[in-house]
Amino acid sequence: MILFPAIDLKDGQCVRLLKGDMDKATVFSDSPGAQAGAFVAAGCRYLHVVDLNGAFSGYPVNEAAVDSILQAAGETPVQLGGGIRDLQTVEFWLEKGIARVILGTVALRDPALVHKACTEFPGRVAVGIDARDGMVAVEGWAETSKVTAFDLALRFEDAGVDAIIHTDIERDGAMKGPNLEATAALAERLTTPVILSGGISSLGDLRTVAAQAGRGIIGVISGRALYDGRLDLAEALALLDAMRGEGGR
Repeated sequence: MILFPAIDLKDGQCVRLLKGDMDKATVFSDSPGAQAGAFVAAGCRYLHVVDLNGAFSGYPVNEAAVDSILQAAGETPVQLGGGIRDLQTVEFWLEKGIARVILGTVALRDPALVHKACTEFPGRVAVGIDARDGMVAVEGWAETSKVTAFDLALRFEDAGVDAIIHTDIERDGAMKGPNLEATAALAERLTTPVILSGGISSLGDLRTVAAQAGRGIIGVISGRALYDGRLDLAEALALLDAMRGEGGR
């Protein structure tokens, strides 16, 4: 299982939101590149980046910050979401060096575009499914649809999506523990690998999620807990390495 440290970008800074509220942002670093470099130096195998401004505006906003992250990351792959709503933007980020783009709002609005992106860029497209009480939320979580997370994920089972990133909005940044039940239930019903996001607040939370690797969960995203010290990064990576050696993924 892979631990994806989250770098959420707002106005060029690294922040964490509480339940997706842009008015409840805590700034953790004013140097995204330095933060990315620190994660890479610690041994992280993959970085998760979100252009929060882009998620609300519908187009890339934090390009300079993403460039600094890519430069600092070097050979370490970076996945990026937020404001990616058309094929031109998908290609723009992939050509810049992003390893995998995450399509969220457009996955609900225009699922055909996801299929086309997967065809044109195989292995480099993920779908982000952010749910509030099981229902998909879009436009930077400002709107909640009437589509369930599972129903949306099912639309892409034959598309060649590299991963589904499932976020429980009510757990995101709230430090209440992950909604493992919902994510595991989703993963068990899909053939597409699933990454859990939202709520990781301790080494115990990480251990609990990692123990479910056999249920189709291949990774976990953590942000606030890493920044405020509740989850020690070195201990987290060592735990996952140990569990991987015991037969975990």
